[in-house]
Amino acid sequence: MQPESLYDVTRKWFFLIPPIFGPLQFLINAPFGRFAPSNDSIFVVDGIKSWIIMELVSPISFIAVLYRGPWVASSSAISTPQVILTSLFIIHYLNRAIISPLRTPSRSKSHVGVLLSAVVFNLANGALMGTYLSSPTASAFLAEAFSRPSFWAGIILWACGFAGNILHDEVLLDIRRKSKAKGKRNENTLGKEHYAIPHGYLYRYISYPNYFCEWSEWFGYALAAAPLPALMPLTETMRTVQPPWLFLWAEVLLMISRAYRGHQWYHRNFPEYPKERKAVVPFIF
Repeated sequence: MQPESLYDVTRKWFFLIPPIFGPLQFLINAPFGRFAPSNDSIFVVDGIKSWIIMELVSPISFIAVLYRGPWVASSSAISTPQVILTSLFIIHYLNRAIISPLRTPSRSKSHVGVLLSAVVFNLANGALMGTYLSSPTASAFLAEAFSRPSFWAGIILWACGFAGNILHDEVLLDIRRKSKAKGKRNENTLGKEHYAIPHGYLYRYISYPNYFCEWSEWFGYALAAAPLPALMPLTETMRTVQPPWLFLWAEVLLMISRAYRGHQWYHRNFPEYPKERKAVVPFIF
């Protein structure tokens, strides 16, 4: 298969798979985090190490394809907007794959199936994003990026989402640090890690502000990096929608169900959990 054909086929499946598997997660719990398996099976792996491995796949495949993709040889020198967008992608994963997990005092174990599925997802996503940013389509769209308000609006939204993600993750890390300092383990039989009700910032309104902020981050990135998807028949949409929008599409469909299940978990395990909080979108859902 030619690289260009592989790129198009991967885009097609990246569009089709999330609406299939996303709804299934409303019915089952993904076996990691607060839903991690409690046994010591060989299929249960260390939470921090597995997180680093699966998240590093995305920037590695992104960089590899960005400089060795199908259009690299025929494209002109990478433009400043492309450099900015490349840097934002790397910054996100530098924090997500290295800085954040290394700052985490402890993390629940994960089933190896979660690790493998995340590796596949991140491999495909990193390759798609790197291929797109080195493509003639991206070069043409970003040629006048600095004069387009949507580019700067997207960059600002990305920065706000990135900062919000770190801020709300810090609230969770602080809960874990305090529990570790006090020696709390398996408290209230809620699992191997200590959980408590997070407060502050967007936690006043939703249970998963880190998810909401990540969606805001990648919405801004897509707004800056690629043309808006046009309203077309399904087959035409699969052919024309660009990877930055595909990434946002996949993230929302695959994460919204996890947020809903986690929101239910909080209410089951904490009778005093704030009734007014929504799951992941303030005032709506």
